Amino acid sequence: MIRLHHVPQSRSMRTFWLLHEMGVEFEVVQWPFDKSLRSPEYLALNPAGRVPALEMDGRTIWETGAITEALCERFPDSAMGRMPGDAERIDWLIWVHFSETLSQHVAALTQQHLMLYDDAMRSPVVMKLEARRIEKCYAAIEGRLEGRDYLLDGGFSAADVSVGQAVYMARHFAPLEAFPRLAAWYARITARPGFIASLPVEDAERLYTRDYYEPWEG
Repeated sequence: MIRLHHVPQSRSMRTFWLLHEMGVEFEVVQWPFDKSLRSPEYLALNPAGRVPALEMDGRTIWETGAITEALCERFPDSAMGRMPGDAERIDWLIWVHFSETLSQHVAALTQQHLMLYDDAMRSPVVMKLEARRIEKCYAAIEGRLEGRDYLLDGGFSAADVSVGQAVYMARHFAPLEAFPRLAAWYARITARPGFIASLPVEDAERLYTRDYYEPWEG
């Protein structure tokens, strides 16, 4: 039994998408983005009080990078991973974990735009700095995609899922238009049924209620 604990439009979407790409059977327990993640019930699954948490093979795994590696090792025939000894293993690891580099800047902007309830608490300087850092991450992806359809020469993998989901969130704060290879890659991977299945259903509560959040000037 595989059970994913999930909040729509959060990092757990990365695992949700990957599970769909793998074609394995799983259950989803959806949590609201609120204090219920600090409840004893949830903290018993993830002591950091964050999603995702994945129940698999009699134990619970947390942290998206660890979950991605564990799933790819558990289901090697899915071709989503690159196992030890594979020539692409190091690049696969780099890009799977690079998704968190991008996500940390998205998290800072999500905090600034959505979580701070008083305008006096927001910082235009922080917002501009974090948006520029997202663009630097975009530039790294753009460079990697020169001459490639996907992040690895061997084809679509969990690396594309991991980075693609981080870009999905980052687009709410930094457009892709200045990065044509990135934009084309993003359009390609988000046309996949696995990505579409990982999106919030129409009437679901959403973290991001706008497609794009304009820079705040104070």
